[in-house]
Amino acid sequence: MENSVTGDFDAEDVIVVKLVADSGDVVEKVMAESDVADVAGQPVNERFPLMNDAPLVLLYLNVLVIATCGLIYELLAGTLASYVLGDSVTQFSLIIGVYLSALGAGAWVSSFVKKNVARTFVEVELGVALLGGTSAPLLFLCFAKLAWFLPVLYGVVFGIGVLVGLELPLLMRILKGHLDFDDLVSKVLTFDYIGALVASLLFPIFLVPTLGLVRTSLVFGMLNALVGLWGTSLLRPILAGSVTGLRIRAAAVITLLLAGLINADSLTSLAENSMFASPIVHTQTTSYQRIVVTQNRTGFQLYLNGNLQFSSSDEYRYHEALVHPAVATAASVSNVLVLGGGDGLALRELLKYPGVERVTLVDIDPEMTGLSESFLPLAKLNGGALKDSRVTIVNDDAMIWLESVKERFDLVLIDFPDPNSFSLGKLYTTRFYRLLREQLGSDSRVCIQCTSPLLSRKAYWCIIRTMEAAGFHVRPFHAAVPSFGDWGFALASLTEFETPRRLPDSVRGSLRFLNDETLSGMFDLPEDLASIDVEINRLDNQALVRYYENDVGAG
Repeated sequence: MENSVTGDFDAEDVIVVKLVADSGDVVEKVMAESDVADVAGQPVNERFPLMNDAPLVLLYLNVLVIATCGLIYELLAGTLASYVLGDSVTQFSLIIGVYLSALGAGAWVSSFVKKNVARTFVEVELGVALLGGTSAPLLFLCFAKLAWFLPVLYGVVFGIGVLVGLELPLLMRILKGHLDFDDLVSKVLTFDYIGALVASLLFPIFLVPTLGLVRTSLVFGMLNALVGLWGTSLLRPILAGSVTGLRIRAAAVITLLLAGLINADSLTSLAENSMFASPIVHTQTTSYQRIVVTQNRTGFQLYLNGNLQFSSSDEYRYHEALVHPAVATAASVSNVLVLGGGDGLALRELLKYPGVERVTLVDIDPEMTGLSESFLPLAKLNGGALKDSRVTIVNDDAMIWLESVKERFDLVLIDFPDPNSFSLGKLYTTRFYRLLREQLGSDSRVCIQCTSPLLSRKAYWCIIRTMEAAGFHVRPFHAAVPSFGDWGFALASLTEFETPRRLPDSVRGSLRFLNDETLSGMFDLPEDLASIDVEINRLDNQALVRYYENDVGAG
């Protein structure tokens, strides 16, 4: 009886299948791994496995890891881009677009892989590990050079996308000898989507606040490399030739990434020290932002996502201007709301008034309101204001919180960061100010920082006009803060009120910056700060963010 093998085979990465005839003669047939046929009516994979005897679920686990790592790298790039460039909506949109197009390019490139499919898969896995694992350190190092940052950013994202786009088609070709087509597609895509879900949950909840961006990048690079190393064993029967070289390269990639992980703090410091003028003395990565504190002979400076928030040498000018003009015109300051201001410096000024009985401070980031505990010079600067018994701290999104609270406040101080992203821009919209109105009485006062009327003139007047459109009577004013230049504020109420010209008696003569003369002069705007025509900032147009980005870019 003669044995035969049916089907057509290409000369690709080969499996030597030994067919034993009834006569005992050994017959060898070269078969392509990408086109497995039946032997005597029986599927080849049941008699001659395409890989070792490990369960198929281990390859599905590979799919899960691949999908998780791929999305983690994408999220890392988007987060770093928003840190450096602001406008997170634009940055994530561009990153997602580049990444998805690269996935398509990678899938197309996979069609040209005709031989050594399993070996190519392992090589690609190691390539993803190396590029993805080093992506965050590399982008951090390019922080200080914006001209380098953009091409490196999109080059890294596209490169990772192409490699990830190669992975799944190659893996599906390896698996197709074991599964029917319907099962193959459904199971691979199921694990792929589960991996995406795992990444999207782990990244903001655990990875960023616990590991930080650089460590997350390196850890997932190592995970990719381990999958590649594991593949040299799992796919050994279909890996043509020696696997020693693959294993050596996998070990080298893992060693490199492990060394980076051990020195992650040094890598981050090296990158950030080139970005900031003064030495870094404290850093934190939270679920919402990157906190960096630098120090020089004049004091310390706080940065959020690379943007200066205050300098201890002159912050008193800013915070005195934010707090005291509002108190000067308020009928009462018994119950006060502070939105933002997690550093506690506005609270310090506010708590100088004996009439303040209760203060509610709403700041989205618990790490920001807790910074005084981990960086003691800030606690000294704010006078321990966040620990005052009159203060209640709420860590929540201010807009969401306003939708649920039902309380009347005598005074509201708004100390949000500048509107350099849509997530911040929503806090300057007509919707936000109308929510705020519900918490005010007719004699209540609101004071808000409004960015620089000199450097961001359109943005400044956009905030003023938006408040007016929401039903507020507004008095614009400004103050000189050396670290920022000419800085703008707005004092507002639901009813007409007199412009403050005199400080409250309880603080007159005790402030470092304000006196009656400077208070009165702040409400006189020179011609180059005068009103200009602007759009109203609404949730559906975010005109303010566009104005701010254009003004800052032009500056």
